Amino acid sequence: MKLENATASQMIALKGVIRNSSYVIPGLYDLSIEDTNWVLTSSFIIFTMQTGFGMLESGCVSIKNEVNIMMKNVIDIVLGGFTYWLFGYGMSFGRGPFSNPFMAIGDFLLDPPVGDELMGQIFAAFLFQLSFATTSTTIVSGAMAERCNFKAYCVFSFLNTVVYCIPAGWVWGEHGFLNNLGAVDIAGSGPVHLVGGAASFASAAMLGPRLGRYAEGIDPLPLGNPVNACMGLFVLWWGWLAFNSGSTYGVSGAKWQYAARAAVMTMMGSFGGGFVCSLYSFWRHDGRLDIMDLINGILGSLVSITAGCFLYRAWEALLIGALGSLLCVISMPLFDRLGVDDPVGASSVHGICGIWGVIAVGLFADNPLPMDTTKGRSGLFKGGGWYLLGIQTLSALCLACWGICSTFLLLYVINKVIPIRMDPHEELLGADLTEHRIRHTQIGLSRAISALAPIKIDLNEIVGIQPIGINPGHERSIEQLRAAEDKLQQWQSYLDQVSGKAHKVGTPQKTLEEHQLETDITLSLKPSINEHQQPGNVFGRRVRSVHIKENNWNQDQGTYKPNNSELPVISRVAKLDKDGNFAWVD
Repeated sequence: MKLENATASQMIALKGVIRNSSYVIPGLYDLSIEDTNWVLTSSFIIFTMQTGFGMLESGCVSIKNEVNIMMKNVIDIVLGGFTYWLFGYGMSFGRGPFSNPFMAIGDFLLDPPVGDELMGQIFAAFLFQLSFATTSTTIVSGAMAERCNFKAYCVFSFLNTVVYCIPAGWVWGEHGFLNNLGAVDIAGSGPVHLVGGAASFASAAMLGPRLGRYAEGIDPLPLGNPVNACMGLFVLWWGWLAFNSGSTYGVSGAKWQYAARAAVMTMMGSFGGGFVCSLYSFWRHDGRLDIMDLINGILGSLVSITAGCFLYRAWEALLIGALGSLLCVISMPLFDRLGVDDPVGASSVHGICGIWGVIAVGLFADNPLPMDTTKGRSGLFKGGGWYLLGIQTLSALCLACWGICSTFLLLYVINKVIPIRMDPHEELLGADLTEHRIRHTQIGLSRAISALAPIKIDLNEIVGIQPIGINPGHERSIEQLRAAEDKLQQWQSYLDQVSGKAHKVGTPQKTLEEHQLETDITLSLKPSINEHQQPGNVFGRRVRSVHIKENNWNQDQGTYKPNNSELPVISRVAKLDKDGNFAWVD
């Protein structure tokens, strides 16, 4: 067949053959149009997992910190994504001459020109890897919830790209020493979840527990919003399908078959995990199902299946997910016994289950012919010997040590510049109020302010913050209407007193001052004689008020009868300034 007579699809296939035979184009950019479409679509869906993480984490913390945790998730994308473009991608997949088995160097500030033939492939690969990087950073935010200084966290999020990108290059980069040894991790049980879980453990241990966390034992604290936590699980479940299926890195050739297998095995793993964690929770809680056992058990099974998502049979996926879920729910209270306060259980879900997910490949992996995912190797239980299991165990050890040590070092340096722990009084008031000027109601804020008042802490900045959910302008208008109504009621009460006294003493004549006063009041109250007007309308001139007890009303006349004969004091309504050292009612 002559080249000039070839169709467009044949030309694309021919280019693929040329790439694979000449090795000019790295495998990361060896994408056809169909592959690029699949990778981009998967990237878009993976980014929705940020919503799931935000909802799950905000549901697990107290209400006074739920906005703060959502802001951290936003910062993870903004700052983490920016640094990934600056240097993160180049540290994982750079093709510079100084790249080495530890770290890639090159392709920083990625921006291929319009004339570059690989522009589309490069951008698709970058976006896909970016979605993984932001996910790994977000995992840590939940473990640091409710006591981390927000400014310090912003610096951490900016630099945490290094913690993820270097080990990602070990496993997936052409330069990486684990990759060259034959390590297998399809969708990131190790580089994404294990590194994120190890960083979560290190950050939670370094920050210390929340105030009063273990004062009454190690039982979990009440959730701020259990419904949000469940909704977060569903969004993460949805995103995980793209996370694993998209990691086939295309649908050309045999890839589409393994993409379908990855999706089904992902669901099978979650089925096994959900079943086991439900049984465990029923047994542990005397027939009651604990919401965090179920949520984290399912997430732990998803983490466990991720590394070899299309290398397993259905029963193997069920078993791997079940064991991962069991490890998760058992290890969560163990971390609490160690004094490591992890509000969302990220150390167990991503750390412990990440280790199991990486090692499981060495036990159950098939050789996915004709793809070279495992470089022709199989797991121990598939007759592949001990080599793959040994490499996977080494990978888990390297990634866990790197995640813990690098995070400790990074937070130690940040703490020298900005304290990573919130001040105790700020922690009591909540990060929403102190960091973002968002005041919730009915969450014990008044009690916290009263307790802090004797300590002479300056609370003037938070006194004037209006509660969320109300319109201050409308509230002031309503108060003015009520004040005007109270004035009218007081004048009507005085008029009744004057009229009653005149009848009692039998004096038909009135003084000129009394007659003039009564005339003025009657004229001002003239609209109230409309019998068709609805009672209690603050916009009318009726004197009936919601502030008066029912037994003080004359139902025939609709006026108020005072309990004393003295003239009420009519004072000007003044704006009440809130004192920072006095608790106000929410």
